[in-house]
Amino acid sequence: MLAVVSPPRTGLSRSPASPRPALPETLLYAPVKRFLAGRGYSAKGEVCGCDVVAVRPGITDAAEVIAVVELKRGLTLDLVLQGVDRLALADAVWLAVAASARGRTGDGRAVRLCRLLGLGLLAVDAARGRVEVLAEPGPYRPRRSWRRRERVLAEYRDRDGDPTPGGAVRIPVMTAYRQRVLACAALLGDGPQPVARLAAAVPGAGRMLLRDVYGWFARERRGVYRLTGAGAQALAAWWDAAVPPMAPPDGTAAAQRTPPQDTPGLFDPSSRA
Repeated sequence: MLAVVSPPRTGLSRSPASPRPALPETLLYAPVKRFLAGRGYSAKGEVCGCDVVAVRPGITDAAEVIAVVELKRGLTLDLVLQGVDRLALADAVWLAVAASARGRTGDGRAVRLCRLLGLGLLAVDAARGRVEVLAEPGPYRPRRSWRRRERVLAEYRDRDGDPTPGGAVRIPVMTAYRQRVLACAALLGDGPQPVARLAAAVPGAGRMLLRDVYGWFARERRGVYRLTGAGAQALAAWWDAAVPPMAPPDGTAAAQRTPPQDTPGLFDPSSRA
């Protein structure tokens, strides 16, 4: 008796006996026309190269509102560029594509792009005759994040000079906070110092010493801090960045100070603050 052995699965899907016919764009026209009629437009197809041109009457001919809809099976770059071109002749431009959970209509980035360009976006279910509005045409400005805006401005204002070139990768960013911490480290390079003396030269020194984000400081006694070994290594690596923002309370010019001797195992550039 011969056993029937099934061929091994390769992980590839079987090719269909006959390819599924593509959805004609003309099937999108009727639902879109009904949608426009519900908004007070009278629509006609294929007018001067536009898939759909709809007009809503106004008080005068000059006040008529013109809407253009371009129909496609899917949202593509060509369709977006076509919509941008139609903005010059219409008051409102819609891109109408076949509704699909796996297509671009379900991608929030595509919706935001249409809004940024001032284009409307419609998802059309031709089988059910439904039209879903994903984006309205017209001017769009994303909601401003005031918290992020203030954070950027604060960092820009507080940072001394321009210590990190734009586009730099795999190197620590010299932030305003790091500059202030390094200024404290430079003062402690001469030996333990009271917090009051450090705070007179570096704003917020007390809080930075208490938090000790980088592990550069150690409490010598109450109100007095010293530099740790890691702090001395970091100071040697960052001396040029540490000295400029520092204003020693004893009046010593920053340029006259001698940088500490370099030591092996410099500050790990992988950390950021």
